[in-house]
Amino acid sequence: MNQSTDVIVIGAGIIGAACAEALAARGLQVTVIEQDAVGSGATAAGMGHLVAMDDNAAELALSSWSIRLWNEFVDEHPHSHEYSRCGTIWVASDAEELAAAQAKGSNMRAHGLPCELLDAQALYGREPALRPGLAGGLLVGGDGLVYPPKSARILLDRARSRGAQLVAGAVTAIEDRAVLLRDGSRLHADSIVLAAGARCTELLPGLPLQAKKGHLAITDRYPGFIRHQLVELGYIKSAHAASGDSVAFNLQPRPTGQILIGSSRQFSASLDAEPAMLSRMLRHAAGFVPQLAGLNVLRCWTGLRAASPDGLPLIGPWPARRGLWLATGHEGLGITTSLATAQLLAAQMTDGSVPIPLQAYLPQRFMPSPSNHV
Repeated sequence: MNQSTDVIVIGAGIIGAACAEALAARGLQVTVIEQDAVGSGATAAGMGHLVAMDDNAAELALSSWSIRLWNEFVDEHPHSHEYSRCGTIWVASDAEELAAAQAKGSNMRAHGLPCELLDAQALYGREPALRPGLAGGLLVGGDGLVYPPKSARILLDRARSRGAQLVAGAVTAIEDRAVLLRDGSRLHADSIVLAAGARCTELLPGLPLQAKKGHLAITDRYPGFIRHQLVELGYIKSAHAASGDSVAFNLQPRPTGQILIGSSRQFSASLDAEPAMLSRMLRHAAGFVPQLAGLNVLRCWTGLRAASPDGLPLIGPWPARRGLWLATGHEGLGITTSLATAQLLAAQMTDGSVPIPLQAYLPQRFMPSPSNHV
């Protein structure tokens, strides 16, 4: 095989599939290379939440825009995505966290996101299974969830309907305007998009990414057990810890009636499930919803998420290699921000305009020397 195309996308997870769809929609000839199944890897290990996050202004701008894009996307065929607009309740354990919820709500409303502050009575009216003694919460009504592998497949199918090709194979090297596959074949392209998540550092050593392992567990079917995605307000601090292992309370009511339980974070490149970490995560979740301890867990699994040093994804050209573009480093927010990521990347590659500033996501922020820029 020795072919040429406009763009090669390495990786057919949710990010790569979204990028392929956005580029094909702009009339580019796209070839996607995936070594495993479409939507596997971190995509299959994601909780599938479409959640607005506001750790900083750039994260809120990207996630809120992407949720709007998701709403338009899933409205076409919501059942195909296993979509649910369940909303998120950020649970406040005490008065201090309730004050933080109020500030969070003000920030999100300023970005057009519907929010409702819940006192304790209103919280238990919405979610009676929560343990007694909580202070309240913040309901973000526009949040939802999808089944990520299905959404990745739908995005890739849309790209293929516009002429994109899917190649099954493993990329072993990125060259100037080309990639080398394990079978010895070489594919050429004007541009190469690296969207391989935690695998990116194998192909581009020195990339400022670190693998974070996460555990997930899913129960048998218990329809109506909870109604919203439930997240502790301490999630932000726990999930994005700069070092060490951490767990956070995060429950989802899947459309199947199952309960998806997260989350954990470990700086590790091993996919092995660890009983001690799983036990810690499940105990923590049961601390918020005691009846959870009596449910039947069907399956546990892990995934590796690519994390950048500043918690923001890398979207744009990589200055050290002409023609190479990055769409990676989304850590635990890749499902939510995939569609906006694809639009940001495609706009940069085709001289288009986007509705949010893109400077905060450019990979060149990790290469401060101007002499290194393309």
